[in-house]
Amino acid sequence: MGAEQIRRWESGALAHAVSDPFGQGPLPWLRGSENYFDDTGQVVPWYADLARSTGGGTRTADDVHRQIKGFVSPGAAAPGEAIDFHITVDPPQQFSVDVYRIGHYGGDGAAKITTSPRLSGIVQPPPLAADRTVSCHHWWMSWRLQIPSYWSVGAYVAVLTTADGYRSHIPFTVRHDHPADLLLLLPDITWQAYNLYPEDGRTGASLYHAWDERGRLLGEEDAAVTISFDRPYAGSGLPLHVGHAYDFIRWAERYGYDLAYADARDLHAGRVDPSRYRGLVFPGHDEYWSLQMRRAAERARDSGTSLVFLSANTMYWQVGLAPSASGEPDRLLTCRKRRGPGKSALWREVDRPEQQLLGIQYAGRVPDPRPLVVRNAEHWLWDATGAVDGDEIPGLVAGEADRYFPRTSLPEHDNRILLAHSPYEDSEGATRHQETSLYQSPSGALVFASGTFAWSPALDRPGHTDPRIQRATANLLDRICKRD
Repeated sequence: MGAEQIRRWESGALAHAVSDPFGQGPLPWLRGSENYFDDTGQVVPWYADLARSTGGGTRTADDVHRQIKGFVSPGAAAPGEAIDFHITVDPPQQFSVDVYRIGHYGGDGAAKITTSPRLSGIVQPPPLAADRTVSCHHWWMSWRLQIPSYWSVGAYVAVLTTADGYRSHIPFTVRHDHPADLLLLLPDITWQAYNLYPEDGRTGASLYHAWDERGRLLGEEDAAVTISFDRPYAGSGLPLHVGHAYDFIRWAERYGYDLAYADARDLHAGRVDPSRYRGLVFPGHDEYWSLQMRRAAERARDSGTSLVFLSANTMYWQVGLAPSASGEPDRLLTCRKRRGPGKSALWREVDRPEQQLLGIQYAGRVPDPRPLVVRNAEHWLWDATGAVDGDEIPGLVAGEADRYFPRTSLPEHDNRILLAHSPYEDSEGATRHQETSLYQSPSGALVFASGTFAWSPALDRPGHTDPRIQRATANLLDRICKRD
């Protein structure tokens, strides 16, 4: 039975990651090519402390045995505030937490910032499940991390390691409200929408999948309507689409861009003041937006703050956020999709299509990576890239794609241009096309949408970088930041 559950758990990971070839990615990308392999032949991140584990290696915890799993509350905090860790360890034993910051550190993709004391692990109660909503809000707090005043803002990863060598991860964000050129918004709402925890063949559920009583993976029509942030991420503990954000962060910090950090829930809750920034950057797959998020982004654009969308299928589903059972705000995420009476959850079906903000909108999945075909190469975005009209940038149309819909209204603009027009075949063999868009709003704000999943990986993903995309992105951000 145990082996059968493991196979189901693995099938779950494959089922809801299939549309994103650049999702989580191999963790060793954080540091060059230093790869380690655990006892199952899986690649181990360079930052795991191999000396800690028995037998000289670490193993990734899973959702069936829950050797070590955890989540944090809240998901983002400012210096001077605290992050609470809720962790289960089975069998009970000591564990520690190494905290890393994602960035550019002399060629490394992360740096260790601190390590917890040795902590006593306990087996927390099983997750609670009610009508497909899985929550671990009843877990005891295991450790409180007080964020020191001197810590840099940024994307952080906590690496949990048991005394016998099992490992898991928890991402969190350190933010502040100080002015900066660019505000990076990490898509934690979309990350959670895809979270199938626990991938155990029994109780886990996301907005895409759930399990039946025989352990079979069910589709969207039987998935959860409401999911909780009070639970670990499935598998290794990192969100499926986290790699896009980390690719952009490493590249942007290497070239010295002045970055602030926040989460999508910060934008939703009104903790983001767009007037403090020249641009808001959405670095990865950002599919699920609340009405409050959209209004905040529109106000930012209309007041002169530029918007940069570096993925595809952005702002597709409309969601709502609600407090947890304990009253902590924005811990429950609801998206009814197509079921039951009432309005559709698709923005385009409630007469507010994504194109009215982005300039393009979601067109469909791309089964196999295809070239991005340059268009309007004389535009300043392509300056110093060497690109000419019709040039093909291999593999840059992948995962999912956006395009311009002629029958859908455009946002108000002073000028607008399409910078790529790339054909590809969908899963049924029909020819479709991807487009990359840029427009300037009457406020002067620029709004850029890459229209493909592969843009951020082309900035700093080993094996996928492209100097033309790096230069084009720098041209865009330099203009937004008004660099000479």
